[in-house]
Amino acid sequence: MTEQLRINLEKLAAKEVGTVSFAEPLSFHNSWKIGGSADLFIEPDNSDQIAEILRFVLANDIPLVVIGQGTNLLFDDAGVRGVVLKIGERMADIQISGGSIVAGGGTWVPQLSRMSMQAGLSGLEHCIGIPGTVGGLVMMNGGSQRKGIGENVVNVTIVSRDGHLKKLTQSDCRFAYRYSSLQGTGCVVVAVELNCPAGDRKNNRREMVNDLRSRRQKFPRKQPNCGSVFLSTTEMHTTLGPPGKIIEDAGLKGLQVGQAEVSQQHSNFIVNLGGASSADVLTLIRQIRGEIRQMLGFELDCEVRYVSPQGDITPAHFKADAFDLSGK
Repeated sequence: MTEQLRINLEKLAAKEVGTVSFAEPLSFHNSWKIGGSADLFIEPDNSDQIAEILRFVLANDIPLVVIGQGTNLLFDDAGVRGVVLKIGERMADIQISGGSIVAGGGTWVPQLSRMSMQAGLSGLEHCIGIPGTVGGLVMMNGGSQRKGIGENVVNVTIVSRDGHLKKLTQSDCRFAYRYSSLQGTGCVVVAVELNCPAGDRKNNRREMVNDLRSRRQKFPRKQPNCGSVFLSTTEMHTTLGPPGKIIEDAGLKGLQVGQAEVSQQHSNFIVNLGGASSADVLTLIRQIRGEIRQMLGFELDCEVRYVSPQGDITPAHFKADAFDLSGK
């Protein structure tokens, strides 16, 4: 950390911006349990504090990474040389009126799904097993069963990169499969309004219970992981099947680099056997992609995002392809 960065971070930490900590281990804040420390880690209480933080980091050219539960992120072993902003339970309120649901960006997605069912609404059953926050779900247009939260979005409230509160419509967000136009803008999702039609509570509950039971049977739950590593495309799914099947058919189930392993339970998961590094995971991603490319001519692109020490967030295969075996 440079002296000027240290001074600026101390100035930011002295402001009323929420709970702050220095040299916070990022392995505590992502589901892979991997990553170095953040120079400054902040958990804000409201959108005004978020706006203050965004204006300050922009004016002082400080790297900023915004996270929720960190379920889709691979932090570098070197951590983040700047600010990590966590939108969590302090911004996790849910309000339901008729078929309208307004949820804070820090809301835990399974809680949102469960509360919508209890209110007699439908459309969010597919989200019950997604262990992230609403802000990340909206940003990635996340979901399961090839559905996305964008189908239910009415509007999204964000704080823009330059610290202004804005409300965007569904069309503004340009939702597509695992994509929204919010990605890469530097904004922070602070709330979303969803439209959910009335449904049958018993049927919806049964569907959610079945989904969770299926996940327990298919997916590794006791080992740290980020969920699905590789993205399923329509062409790939139609021709060869989902990524997990492709990887397993290629004989790569159980492939291990350091303490990172292709899950014995589901081949589109990479698990941390204990003490895995980002270098282990990136090398394993590179090897899997290379094998599938050579065998089938398909590119397995990553759904998981890599976070660099400079705060850049990109699909992990970009870093993996550039990653050499010396760890650079």
